[in-house]
Amino acid sequence: MSSVGDMSGEIQHKSYWRFSKQDFLPEESFQSWGNYRSALSETCFRFKDRLISLSDDVNEIGELRKQSENEMKRCLTWWDLTWFGFGSVVGAGIFVLTGQEAHEHAGPAIVLSYVASGVSAMLSVFCYTEFAVEVPVAGGSFAYLRIELGDFVAFITAGNILLESIAGSAAVARAWTSYFTNLLNLPSNSLRIHTNLAEGFNLLDPIAVGVLVIAATIAIISTRKTSLINWIATALNTAVILFVIIAGFAHANTSNLKPFLPFGAKGIFQAAAIVYFAYGGFDNIATMAEETKNPSRDIPIGLLGSMSIITVIYCLMALTLSMMQKYTEIDKGAAYSVAFQSVGMNWARYLVALGALKGMTTVLLVGALGQARYTTHIARAHMIPPWFALVHPKTGTPINATLLITISSALIAFFSSLDVLASLLSVSTLFIFMMMAVALLVRRYRVKEITPQTNLLKLVLFLLIIIASSMGTSAYWGLNPNGWVGYAVTIPFWFLGTTGLSMLPQQREPKVWGVPLVPWLPSLSIAINIFLMGSLGAEAFERFGICTVVMLIYYVFFGLHATYDMAHLHRKAQSTEVNNEDMIGRKGP
Repeated sequence: MSSVGDMSGEIQHKSYWRFSKQDFLPEESFQSWGNYRSALSETCFRFKDRLISLSDDVNEIGELRKQSENEMKRCLTWWDLTWFGFGSVVGAGIFVLTGQEAHEHAGPAIVLSYVASGVSAMLSVFCYTEFAVEVPVAGGSFAYLRIELGDFVAFITAGNILLESIAGSAAVARAWTSYFTNLLNLPSNSLRIHTNLAEGFNLLDPIAVGVLVIAATIAIISTRKTSLINWIATALNTAVILFVIIAGFAHANTSNLKPFLPFGAKGIFQAAAIVYFAYGGFDNIATMAEETKNPSRDIPIGLLGSMSIITVIYCLMALTLSMMQKYTEIDKGAAYSVAFQSVGMNWARYLVALGALKGMTTVLLVGALGQARYTTHIARAHMIPPWFALVHPKTGTPINATLLITISSALIAFFSSLDVLASLLSVSTLFIFMMMAVALLVRRYRVKEITPQTNLLKLVLFLLIIIASSMGTSAYWGLNPNGWVGYAVTIPFWFLGTTGLSMLPQQREPKVWGVPLVPWLPSLSIAINIFLMGSLGAEAFERFGICTVVMLIYYVFFGLHATYDMAHLHRKAQSTEVNNEDMIGRKGP
């Protein structure tokens, strides 16, 4: 298998630990300053080329994987993926956000908020599952968007969620320290190092760094062993959750559910946009498709099975909390602990804290796996240096990519407080899930060089109508949540766009498993995700904008030229191969 910098295609056996320029910058544009200046002068031309160029299934599954030099080990089954689903999703979110949003926005109707966000998450899971079965590679959404929407769209959307994941891991690690302090019954911040640095950066957190390093080390050693540890930790966490549900219902008081909608329908959806974070992380499972023994069977069972059960569990936990305490009395910081204290079960606070700790540990563990594989495939495409794409020959894991994510998260976690890290739920998460639904519709209705130009134009038109009407619905909700005139315009347009799309002939049918009721379910996913995005505050959009600008700067000065060189090198190799075959054909046997 050829090396990262091997332009001749000959097999070379190299040490895994190497640090030459060719391992980081093998592309022609970076071989000299003259080459780089020449590349920058062609930025507009190259951008146009990458904007309209699409990848394909064969390239993502076959050619790009060669950049890792060694294969990841196929060692996971549907059982492993199901527990990975639990481990990646069931963390601090349910323990922290439920009380906060019930108190501030939804009241007892917080259970409906979990239903709304759960439906949105499940629709996204459908889209991820079809792609993961059809394109079983480590790149997840990055690979899927490259195939259907091109390099540029894939890079911007995937880059945002990768930055969000790094900051999110850092925040979970900081929260781990806080819960650990609470479990030991110590004063707040007593386990952090106090310094004279600026406010927000003056509480250094070595424990958070240690937790991240331990999770990454386990992920590096073996995917299979990581799965076993995750299974044990998640099983214990599930036992704690079952205790919370059973004990909570045993001390329930239905009078606490009145009034059920103290903040109205607006509060339900405001809370839904925030508690969506509690469902986040399931996309990490799609990045493990490359290590799954039977992707076409195991991924649908693992993803859909785990998310269905998790949605039911979340709704039951939310209902339990609302029945144990009046929403006005729910503690925003330690909702379940205080709720159990209010019914005379003081000792339960330690069990809840322990469950939250175990949940956060598995989130970090599965995150270390998923984010590294996501990064690996980005490096395979040369969006970042291909050194990060290398897979270790003995462990079968992407050590370099894991180190990149871990070091980045650890630096943020060591210095930054949770206030500085801000909300874990960002508009970028909902944005990429919306883009996944768009990509799925494009995949079903467009096949390169087969779809008639007229149908392609109709596809673009109907997608624009669906997206625009969904944005209109979201904007009208934000401006006038009690009105109805705007909905009488936007919703029929969404229905019109979806109906028009349904009348087009589908150009591709899934080979094994596919999203049902296309285009209705993906179109509904687009509408719900945009609606929830509109329920977020201005800060989320500001952070999304900042991340996008940073990604654009990086893309213009590095990613664009690296991927352009790789694409044209691949085309040249294909052209040479075709010419050689023609010459052999002319010579005859």
